[in-house]
Amino acid sequence: MDGSVDSAADGAADGAVIGTAVVTGAGSGLGRAAALALLGRGWNVVLAGRRPDALDGTADLSPAAAEHALAVPTDITRPDEVAALFRAARDRYGRVDLLFNNAGAPAPRVPVAEVALDDWNRVLGTIVTGTFLCSREAFRVMCEQDPCGGRIINNGAPSAYTPRPQSAAYTAAKHAVLGLTRSLSLDGRAHNIACGQIDVGNVEPPDGAPQPPARQADGSKAVEATLPVSHFTDALLLMASLPVTANVQSLTVLPTTMPFVGRG
Repeated sequence: MDGSVDSAADGAADGAVIGTAVVTGAGSGLGRAAALALLGRGWNVVLAGRRPDALDGTADLSPAAAEHALAVPTDITRPDEVAALFRAARDRYGRVDLLFNNAGAPAPRVPVAEVALDDWNRVLGTIVTGTFLCSREAFRVMCEQDPCGGRIINNGAPSAYTPRPQSAAYTAAKHAVLGLTRSLSLDGRAHNIACGQIDVGNVEPPDGAPQPPARQADGSKAVEATLPVSHFTDALLLMASLPVTANVQSLTVLPTTMPFVGRG
């Protein structure tokens, strides 16, 4: 991987490949935006997600995809499929320099007493177990490759620090991701593996639909500010472009007026 933002931008300009990234949840939302931003900056990108058609849809949006994108349908809650994902990345591009753990699962906004166990297990299985399985496999690959090392960026959320009302499963999952990020960052030191977390607030809906009201700490609902997805991708590219000797441990990107601290 190149060592600075400037060198990463130059690499895209002269056709050089910056490195190889694996992006989970790449078929929609922030995962799609991240994959397209990395392709545009000069990365090889391995697109992971459950839906093959959605992954193909992401690839179709980038002129660089023909040479530099590989779609690998993957259920990140299944260890065998995660191992196959990283094997495909290494077989195609030789190494893995970056993992962006992004895949998630929607959680119903209900009081704690009404949280269904199936919903709890699905949310934690995808966000926590899926992030762990992909990170574990990334560690295995990054420790073995020559030169060894790489970077893992976990997609957290403001909920990793401060919950929204009626979000027990999602909040627990994102708090767990924060703990995993810190553990990976510590354990990665010995292997030249950097790990950080990006926590993204309200982002403009990709279809231009109006932002729905969000429940506030006092129980009321209000339409909150949003930010363009480009602010997220700019932050992600900054983190990704650093040499592995430098790390952004945590970075929170959100609209200035979005309720966060205390959710008030």
